[in-house]
Amino acid sequence: MIRSISGLTNITRNKAVRSLKFIISILVIAVILGVAFQYYQSLQETAPETPDQSYLEVKFFDLGQADCTLIRNGTHTMLIDTGANQTASKLVGILKSMEISSINVLVGTHPHEDHIGGMDAVIKQFKIETIYMPDVVTTTQTFSDVLDAIEAKALKITHPEAGTIFDFGSARCTVLAPNSTHYEDINNYSIVIKTDFGKNSFLFMGDAENTSELEMLSKKYDLKADVLKVGHHGSDSSTGTEFLKAVSPRYAVIFIGKDNDYGHPSAQTLQKLNDNNVIIFRTDLNGTVTVKSDGNDLTFTTDR
Repeated sequence: MIRSISGLTNITRNKAVRSLKFIISILVIAVILGVAFQYYQSLQETAPETPDQSYLEVKFFDLGQADCTLIRNGTHTMLIDTGANQTASKLVGILKSMEISSINVLVGTHPHEDHIGGMDAVIKQFKIETIYMPDVVTTTQTFSDVLDAIEAKALKITHPEAGTIFDFGSARCTVLAPNSTHYEDINNYSIVIKTDFGKNSFLFMGDAENTSELEMLSKKYDLKADVLKVGHHGSDSSTGTEFLKAVSPRYAVIFIGKDNDYGHPSAQTLQKLNDNNVIIFRTDLNGTVTVKSDGNDLTFTTDR
């Protein structure tokens, strides 16, 4: 009888041990699953959102008396001009703060310091896929610095011809200028790009002047655009009456430094824009101007 009780006791003890081990196993698994779930949630919370290709964002940076435009659509990034030498580090800092690591298309519209001053710094700091520059050279140190940066990373310059079309995410870009191989003024070598996104369009003029504008008109290009990046900082050498009529913009953006020495923008250009009921944004007054398009409507925000 004692053996039977002992045997039962051992059986009961073994069952209890097995049950305890089973419970412990379940608890361990639950803890592991809980930790894994929390880790997964933390990854979801910290992971960057997937870029939305249904929107096009254009930022006209306030870098003083200089041009610099950033265009983004989903993961695609294009930078048209890079400001001056003195704001190069500021531009790099802005782009990095936006978590930009690569630039699909880098455009130096023409080799003036207030347009390509920050280009060498951008090339050094970011991965660059395509570089567009016009087929013209200068003897300035700024231009030499850009060429050195391009050579150091074994990149090449593409001289786009007028009429060239390239896709940019969900947008389509058309090069409209330059249309000649020789100009007296370097400004007229400016690469002009029209970007179409849904029903919205943007025209980026660089410093193209009346000579280039007349060539575009004679080529009968489709110049119509909702947003005009006004040529040559609003100088009276650009934005001719017939050209403005062909573009027929609803909005205009002018890159200018406060109290600049050039008298930009000219009263004549401002009057033309006002006479055509164009809403004007100026980087000296509004700071950085951001335009967001969903393909139908445009939304503007400014720093000030």
